[in-house]
Amino acid sequence: MPSRKFADGEVVRGRWPGSSLYYEVEILSHNSNSQLYTVKYKDGTELELKESDMKPLTSFRQRKSGSTSSSPSRRRGSRSRSRSRSRSGSPGRPPKSTRRSASASYQADIKEMRKEVLEVKLTPLVLPFGNSIKRYNGEPEHTERNDIPHKNTQEKFHLSEESSYISAQYSLCPRREETKLKDIDSMEEKIVTRASPSLRTFEVTAAQKKDLEFGGVPGVFLIMLGLPAFLFLLLLMCRQMEPSLLNFPPPLPALNELWETRVFGVYFLWFFVQALFYLLPIGKVVEGTPLTNGRRLKYRLNGFYAFILTSSVIGASLFRGVTLFYVYDHFLQLALAAIVFSVLLSVYLYARALRAPRDELSPASSGNTIYDFFIGRELNPRIGNFDLKYFCELRPGLIGWVVINLVMLLTEMEAHSRATPSLAMILVNSFQLLYVVDALWNEEAVLTTMDITQDGFGFMLAFGDLVWVPFIYSFQAYYLVHHPNEVSWPVASLIIALKLCGYVIFRCANSQKNAFRKNPSDPKLAHLKVIHTSTGKNLLVSGWWGFVRHPNYLGDLIMALAWSLPCGFNHILPYFYVIYFTVLIVHREARDERQCKKKYGVAWEKYCQRVPYRIVPYVY
Repeated sequence: MPSRKFADGEVVRGRWPGSSLYYEVEILSHNSNSQLYTVKYKDGTELELKESDMKPLTSFRQRKSGSTSSSPSRRRGSRSRSRSRSRSGSPGRPPKSTRRSASASYQADIKEMRKEVLEVKLTPLVLPFGNSIKRYNGEPEHTERNDIPHKNTQEKFHLSEESSYISAQYSLCPRREETKLKDIDSMEEKIVTRASPSLRTFEVTAAQKKDLEFGGVPGVFLIMLGLPAFLFLLLLMCRQMEPSLLNFPPPLPALNELWETRVFGVYFLWFFVQALFYLLPIGKVVEGTPLTNGRRLKYRLNGFYAFILTSSVIGASLFRGVTLFYVYDHFLQLALAAIVFSVLLSVYLYARALRAPRDELSPASSGNTIYDFFIGRELNPRIGNFDLKYFCELRPGLIGWVVINLVMLLTEMEAHSRATPSLAMILVNSFQLLYVVDALWNEEAVLTTMDITQDGFGFMLAFGDLVWVPFIYSFQAYYLVHHPNEVSWPVASLIIALKLCGYVIFRCANSQKNAFRKNPSDPKLAHLKVIHTSTGKNLLVSGWWGFVRHPNYLGDLIMALAWSLPCGFNHILPYFYVIYFTVLIVHREARDERQCKKKYGVAWEKYCQRVPYRIVPYVY
């Protein structure tokens, strides 16, 4: 067994992974099998280092003050050399060659001195990369502590108090030389500051080119063609009296029956009204997560107010005798109008992204036209202060989902001559209304989702927010209009209990995560345990996040099942949403795992060991 060089508790200098910088660390333990040392940095970060990446403190101290060859006083002592020359030589100006060699030697000494100072004093640069569940508050389900925002990209290098003390202690050069050093440092810092955003964007883009998601270019191309067709097949099968594989495919209507310019105008009017509500100066303004260029965009949180205004307008219209059956009668036409609108919006987004600065592009963009059209090239496209992606994420689709559910409830009463809606329809409407209200009430949570921080705004989010959410998430209500199902109160009670169970898990997990991010020093959270990471942030590994790695995904799946159960078991169609959402969650969780492992490294592996189950305890 090879002998170890350093002992537990010893303080040495450890190299920061991926760089040539050394920092003071304390040795915690040594693994004789892997020959790795577990060390702890001054900020609390724990990492595993090789023995070759660690050096004793004496080697650094000798470089600063030990030998005569590397003494700062000798390197900076150009004055002493000039004095020596003046004693031995004749008075007057020395030869030009002597002056040039002295100047060259002085410049070399200055570079060597700066190299040593940088090697000891620089702290690691932490880039602010954000972290969703596809609907409204999914994110890589790790919860971080000490999430301190980065104020500016120009804050590249931060000298610690100890480093400043060392600098003052060993500063033996004249004031004139100190001024020159500061000027040189300032010039170099400006050069680095100007170059770094584009370099960082290039590195991110290059990395993304190597690992395209959703099956790469062929995969996203098939998704863009297949999703609209699949949506119409589901809606057409739902309208059949006996939906089954024997009756597949359902009768397809002619294209001229599906497209009506007036219906497209109605959909555009709906989008425009929601945009007006978004622009109202009500609701608080908050800052989003730091972008790669250091900026933090501002967002106005008034989604819940927009929902109240929309409900008031619809309620007043119903009171005045206006019927909403137009939506049901033209449901397929509205779906086609929404698809066309989302495609046109995607074309506009891609065209404007071609002129966007590099540091405003999405980390997920690849440079391929088809892939970027799907995933989104620009991260936060805005028209003035109007954020297109943030607006579409919650407003037209999510509120439209509730309106469609209400239309289906009224249509069921009209079609089946009922004085009151069925219990199954009431359960579906109530469950999904609670979900939407919760999303809008906690609107700020969407700002940390993967949709906002990582994915650009392209066809994927445009189609998902404007088409898939309102027309697929309302599928249970649409199914009950054509295939009514009677639910007894005992069964309804069990379904309600299941729904509440899922909601409690979902809401408590997200609330604990958000509270931990906002104020990790809150006394109410003092009992929670964390794992330190190399980014300076901590992973929460207790409470709901010590139960499974993605407890909010688990709550979401339970709620999705509760939405479908009121439809009965006569057909699998109303359970399509559960199946689809399970696939979506597993895929999203895999994306989260890859990003977190890349970002947190050893700390994420420790977290996975502490919390082995991803979504469902003892199953997955």
